[in-house]
Amino acid sequence: IEIRPPTSADIPKLVDIDHDYVSDHVWQMEVQQESGQKPTDLRVEIIFRQLKLPRSVRVAYPRSVTELAKDWKDRSCLLVAAFQGDVVGYASMMLTIAPHTSWMTDLVIMRRLRRQGIASALVLAGQDWARHKRCYRMMMEMQPKNYPAICLAQKLGYDLCGYNDHYF
Repeated sequence: IEIRPPTSADIPKLVDIDHDYVSDHVWQMEVQQESGQKPTDLRVEIIFRQLKLPRSVRVAYPRSVTELAKDWKDRSCLLVAAFQGDVVGYASMMLTIAPHTSWMTDLVIMRRLRRQGIASALVLAGQDWARHKRCYRMMMEMQPKNYPAICLAQKLGYDLCGYNDHYF
C-alpha cells in the first residue's frame, strides 16, 4: 500500500470510488434530564447504545460526491492510497476546526478492498502528517451508523469524544 499526495489524474478516480457503506449496527443516543430543587440543579445523563439492526442497511455517503473535488481544495491535506498502482482510497484532513487538532473528515476505501488494512494505513499516515504540523490530537468524523468506521477507530485506540445527533 502506497500512501501519497494526490495527482491531478487521481481526482476522477477518487470521485468514482463507491462512497456508500453497509452497516448492521447503529449507535443510539438517549438523553435523560432531571431537575433538582434549585433551578440551577440540572442533571443530564447521556447514554449511548450500540444496537444491532434487524438487517444490514446500505448508507449513503453524507457529502455530495459531485462536490468532492471542490471540497478537497478546502482541506488541509488529502492523502491517497494506491495498491498495485491503482488508486483505491483516500483520507482528507483539516487543521482549522480546533486548535492543535487535526480532523479527519473523510476516509473512503474501494468496496472490494475494505478490511484489508488500507484504512488503517491512511489513518496512521494522517497521524504522521498531523504530528509534522504540530497537532497532537486527531479527531475522526463519522456517522453514528458507520459501524465499520467506529470499529476501525476503536481498534486504532480512538475514544468517543463527542456526538452531534444533527450534524449529518
